[in-house]
Parts: sequence; C-alpha cells; structure tokens
Amino acid sequence: MLRFKKKILCLILVLMMFFFLWFSLLEDKEPGNIHEISGTVVSVDNSEILQAGVGAVGVQSLFVVLHEGEWKGDQVKAINHLNGQLEMDELYSSGDKILLAVLEKDFKIIDAKAINSFRQNWELVLFACFAVALIVFSRLIGLKALLSFVASLGVLWFVYIPNLLSGVQPLPLSLVVLVLLSMVIILSVAGITRCGIAAFLGTVCGLGVTLILTLFFGEKLKLAGMTAPFSSTLLMQGGFDLNLQHIFYSAVLLGASGASMDIAMDVSASMKEIKDKKPDIETFELIQSGFNVGRMVIGTMATTLLLAYSGGYLTMLMVFVSQKTSFTRILNMKLVAAEIFRILIGSIGLLIVAPVTAVIAGILLNISIDTFPVLGKINNFYKKIIKF
Repeated sequence: MLRFKKKILCLILVLMMFFFLWFSLLEDKEPGNIHEISGTVVSVDNSEILQAGVGAVGVQSLFVVLHEGEWKGDQVKAINHLNGQLEMDELYSSGDKILLAVLEKDFKIIDAKAINSFRQNWELVLFACFAVALIVFSRLIGLKALLSFVASLGVLWFVYIPNLLSGVQPLPLSLVVLVLLSMVIILSVAGITRCGIAAFLGTVCGLGVTLILTLFFGEKLKLAGMTAPFSSTLLMQGGFDLNLQHIFYSAVLLGASGASMDIAMDVSASMKEIKDKKPDIETFELIQSGFNVGRMVIGTMATTLLLAYSGGYLTMLMVFVSQKTSFTRILNMKLVAAEIFRILIGSIGLLIVAPVTAVIAGILLNISIDTFPVLGKINNFYKKIIKF
C-alpha cells in the first residue's frame, strides 16, 4: 500500500511539472495585438535574397499555414529578415515548422514575421526522456532531483533574473539565491539528515571562498563583464545602470555552484555509506575516507569543467589553431582570460568544498543524535512527510 501511494505521488508530481512547463509556454505571449503562433511553411520566395559570402542578406517571403488560435488553418504571408549573421539567421524551406509573430487588427492578421524554427515540442520530448531516465534509475530520489531541477529553473527565471534587471546588487542577490537553492536542492534529495546538512554546509563554504577569489582575481585581470553573451544587447536596451562586471562575477558563482553541490553530495553520501557499513568507525578515520573520496572526485571534476567550458568555445579554439595565434596573444585576450577565470575559480572552489565537507560530515555522522534533539525531531517529521 505504501509503495502504491508513492507511485501515485510520483505520477501526480510529474504531471504537475509538465503542466507547469506547458502553461509557462502558453503564457509566454506578446501583449496586445501581437501574437506568437506556430505554422508550417507552404512555399518560399528567395528572389530578394542576396548571397554575401557564406551568409545571406535580404528578405525571404514565406506562405505559412497557421496551427494555433482563431486563425488555425489560415494561410498568411510572412517575411524573414536575413542580416548576414549566421548565428542568428535562418533560411526556411517548404515543410518547415516555424514560429511567427503576427500583428492583428480587428481580429484580422495584417502582418507576420518569421522568428525561429519551432523547436519547443522536441525540447519537451527531450526533457521527458531525461525525466523518465532519471526516475527509472533513481526512483524517489530521482523524482526529488527532478522537482528541485524545475524549482531551481523557476527561481532563476521568475525571481533571480527579474531582480537583476530591476537593479538589485548582483553579488548579494546571487549569494542569497544560491544559498537558498543549494539548501532546497541538497535537502530535497538527501533529506534533512546529517548527510544532507554536511553537503549543504560544505557547498556554502565553497561558495564563500569562490566569491572572495572572484572579487580579487576579477579586479586583477580587469574583467569588466562585457565578454558575457548579449551584454552589449542589454546596454542597447537601456540597461546602463546595470553593474555588468558584478553580473559577470555572479555568472561565475552560478556556474561553480552546481559542481560544488555535486562534489559535496558525492563526498557526504560516500561517507554516510561507509558509516552505515562500519558503524564503529572513528571520526578521524571517517574524515580520512572522505578526503580519499574527495581526491578521486576532484581529479576528474576539474577536467570536467575544462571540457565543459572549452566545448562552448570550440570554434574559437579552431580559429586560433588555424591562424597559428601565439599563446601570449591568446592568454591576454579578454574573452580567453574570462574563460580561464571561470575554469580556475570554479576548480579552486571545488578544492575547498571536498575537504570542508569531509570534515563536517565526519563530525556530524559520528555525533549522537541525542546531542542535537532538534535535528532528530526535524528528521522524524521529514520521514513522516515522505511516508505520507
């Protein structure tokens, strides 16, 4: 009966997540008489396109059958502006499903413009594959991780970013948001247990050290924040009062926080497993085991950060190699310096998280629950909620 209740609870929570994502997409419409609608391209006219090298400039005319709203099934003429920017432009052909911005007046469409290929359905399919794989392998813990994933996305999109845009100081805001997110993510997966609390405290210590290093070396490297994607666009939209340097620093903290939580949870969970298998293990021996696990994990995690960031700039690295750019010039480029800054600051943060988590977990796991009766009551309350 308990297992059946858990399955029903899992199903309800998964459905709630998909409804949340779906309605978020539905509500993300332009206000007033501008609407975003999907449609299928029936025919194209490329006569006004001028090929400029590998790119193209001009206007592509499209005839599109609409799929949504009160104009479902209607055919409209739309334009697709090409500016010669390969990273932004898209050239469509018959049969492509695209997203349109349509302007209506008196319930009639008077203008339509192609925005992008319509990708969100396949993105939802990909997310569903991720969710199913996570739940099948990790079961209830996988469901908790999925819920924390969606909750984190909601906090970033609906709380964190709007506050940044409104002019709130980026670094204090980022620190508060990341501490809260770390608490929610770690404790939702590990529970309000000594293992979860050790992982949380280790993560917070790592974030504190990362913040100090970010402020110090960011100033020394003279990184003003304009290397971040779309930073120029923010300025052109009127964001002159935004502190782009501290927003860049916040992005470094945000990127490092995920790996920090990963390391802290790996070390803490491994130590808990050791404690469960050998209850009489001494505190020093347990901490030493945590250090050994941390060394192994850090050995690969630091390289993981390097590969993750390098993958995002693979084409840039190819340009450097093809032009035989000197290492001196590469290392002193602002964009490269910013990425080196991200990688090394994040890696140093990981080096702090692992031993700190090992020490905290070693102490907490070997302390009797009677020493902290409040913790025992909270943990029992948490277990009752999970059983329900």
